[in-house]
Amino acid sequence: MEADITGILNNSHTIAVVGLSPHSDRPSHEVAEYMQRHGYRIIPVHPHADTILGEKVYRRLEDIPEPVDIVDVFRKAEDTPPVAESAVRIGAKTFWLQLGIENDVAESIAEAGGLSVVHDRCIKIEYERRVGA
Repeated sequence: MEADITGILNNSHTIAVVGLSPHSDRPSHEVAEYMQRHGYRIIPVHPHADTILGEKVYRRLEDIPEPVDIVDVFRKAEDTPPVAESAVRIGAKTFWLQLGIENDVAESIAEAGGLSVVHDRCIKIEYERRVGA
């Protein structure tokens, strides 16, 4: 079942971006920067950076000290099930796998944990298409 992407985007304020690169030429950086410019709070999750896009970086989702609406994942598909488990543990509302990423196990974990799931879609493209540039 397709998640209500427009509703998710309109009702979400905080996006934890797992795999957000500190390098501005990477897609994860471009997407997160765009969403930040459009009013979303971006929380970077990366194991080896301290600050990205002016925000404190957390090593894992469980380290984030505030509620998260969307967990946006820029990781290889095979790496996503543990991220889904973490998203459930922190009480996120949506588990979003970026364009080109699908994993039935991760999606099942997130859905069983009560999260909306979006896969194989770019949050930036969906925002532009549904909410406005």
